[in-house]
Amino acid sequence: MKEENEHIYLTNAPVKKLLLKFSIPCVLAMLVSALYNIVDQIFIGNSSAGTAGIMATTLIFPFTVLALALAQLIGDGCATLFSISLGAKDEKTSNKSVGNAIITTLILGGLLVVLGFILKTAILNLLGASGYNEICQEYTQQYFMIILCGTPFYMFASSMASIIRASGAPGYSMLSTIVGAILNLILDPILIFGFSLGVKGAAIATIIGQILSAILCALYFRKPKLMKLDASSFQLDFSIIKKILKLGISSFITQISIVIITIVANNVVGMIGGVNATDAGGALGIVFKIFAIVLAFSLGVSVGAQPIIGFNYGAKNIKEF
Repeated sequence: MKEENEHIYLTNAPVKKLLLKFSIPCVLAMLVSALYNIVDQIFIGNSSAGTAGIMATTLIFPFTVLALALAQLIGDGCATLFSISLGAKDEKTSNKSVGNAIITTLILGGLLVVLGFILKTAILNLLGASGYNEICQEYTQQYFMIILCGTPFYMFASSMASIIRASGAPGYSMLSTIVGAILNLILDPILIFGFSLGVKGAAIATIIGQILSAILCALYFRKPKLMKLDASSFQLDFSIIKKILKLGISSFITQISIVIITIVANNVVGMIGGVNATDAGGALGIVFKIFAIVLAFSLGVSVGAQPIIGFNYGAKNIKEF
């Protein structure tokens, strides 16, 4: 009865009310993440790593966005398919889409880690690390190796946040993101200054926060709303995966464009910046992080609207909606 009431709510509630319910938690989660990144830069900049440390995180930023792009390819694609299937009362597809998304995200996360270790030097050169001084390159390698270990957790949490939101729990989705970010902020000064770990401390704090977010997301699926997962839900179905990829490709392209722009910018600064390259690149990185605050509002509203639009589309409630 509770799930049926949620279905009716998604169909009949005023659009403004629905948008507020789904978009506000999404905007807040993105804002907290953006603000965390800025504070993180402040801690690193005031540590012994200084500007070289800030530049190291800026160089690795495109790699983390690539991981996010893959996570959203699956997560947003699944969330859309889940909402449409739910609206069409196709429970088999909605449940199977979630199970397949979980397995696919874990596989992609594992592959990215393996490739990261095997192609470490090539990846760092592609990101533009070779254009900066030796200290910056050392910090970049240290930061990359630690961040790489947390990539599967980051991808899982990012992907599942979209699915949890689509299942009618935008508040829990927000909570899983914010709690991880807050833990990150608490650990940053402790590890960076207290243990004198510098850039390594920032990276360790980051992956610990990501692990907590991933655990919270995993715990949600013990008693999820609007879905019933069993063993059959986790059997890979390539027709389902194909639909997920088609629906998630727009989110993937959006993030990949950021990856390309950032890589080009970092490489250009490294090539023409000379002795000032590290300082200039660090400043550029801070601008990228600040711009994320602007994106939080626009993306938060659009992502928050996805479950509403998807459900009503599947329910063929287009004209009324």
